Amino acid sequence: MIRLLFIVVGYLFGCIQTSFFYGKKQGLDIREHGSGNAGSTNALRVMGKKAGFIVFIGDMGKMFLAVLLMLLLFKSRGPEYVLLIKLYTGLGVVLGHDFPCFMNFKGGKGVASTAALIILLDWRMTILGLIIFFGIALTTGIVSLASCATVTADLILYIVLILTGLLACGVLPVWEAILVFAFIVVLSLLRHAENIKRLFRGEEKPLKIK
Repeated sequence: MIRLLFIVVGYLFGCIQTSFFYGKKQGLDIREHGSGNAGSTNALRVMGKKAGFIVFIGDMGKMFLAVLLMLLLFKSRGPEYVLLIKLYTGLGVVLGHDFPCFMNFKGGKGVASTAALIILLDWRMTILGLIIFFGIALTTGIVSLASCATVTADLILYIVLILTGLLACGVLPVWEAILVFAFIVVLSLLRHAENIKRLFRGEEKPLKIK
């Protein structure tokens, strides 16, 4: 039951669509421009660097706020609940971002929110993610490739950390700790399905910033 609570709270935070509200302030619906995606990359593409930065920070921020709030409210349960809180609240945030109820479940791809969760989970995953993301993004300009490669590599590292005990599971069984984060990563890859198809066809284009 407590897992459901964390998911619901996370979902409500995730439904705060930074790109949508920022776009409305600029007099446009981000879902009707560019790729039609309500995320930071499309905001960058459509509204420029400032918008992309603000949306990215906002989408990361809602993950940090949701998880830290739950950690604060349930700190009395002890450190063995930390990973459970992070994973299930994080899952809720990503679901809310990808499928916001007030936007007919048409949201973003969860890249920034997942990045924030990675930061919250482990510093080694954070470093690996930064190296892979910026290494690919700066050399190819293809953000989708950088994003998919980053979450995939971090999932592999996460599994290694969990199985070797370098990342404590706490009250979570090892299989559950792995499956929840794996679900988040797979969801991210599924949200990039069209990008992945274009990558295999050699049709995915580098990001052009206004």
